[in-house]
Amino acid sequence: MDDEIYRVDGVWLGPPRRTLPWRARYVAYGIGLLVFFLLQVVERRIGITITFWSLAYSLLATVALTRLALTVVDHDRTVWSVVAAFAHEVGAPRRDTKPRKRTWSPARVRRKQHLPRRLVAGRAQWSRSTATTKAAR
Repeated sequence: MDDEIYRVDGVWLGPPRRTLPWRARYVAYGIGLLVFFLLQVVERRIGITITFWSLAYSLLATVALTRLALTVVDHDRTVWSVVAAFAHEVGAPRRDTKPRKRTWSPARVRRKQHLPRRLVAGRAQWSRSTATTKAAR
């Protein structure tokens, strides 16, 4: 089977006995860096200054958000396909569910100007036959 190929993680193993104390895929470092940068931008925009505790909490939030993001990314679903799917879901046209009040007036109802010939002939025949039956009464 090909499953053994996908069981190998794309992680940095490093030199012997000099590995990092955690196992992370290569894509996790890129996503983590992006998430950390975005968190720092948001923190500065809302007025949080750079302190030890703000950086520590940002780092913890980065780890949590990166882990959450990587739950949907694997060898079949790449980061770009997940981002594209998210963009398509957000930008997809939605049915309008807002109730709308509509007022109907006879002035807006269209009427046919010309009837087809067979209906005109049928009406003339019907009106003649009703006229003769009324006269007979």
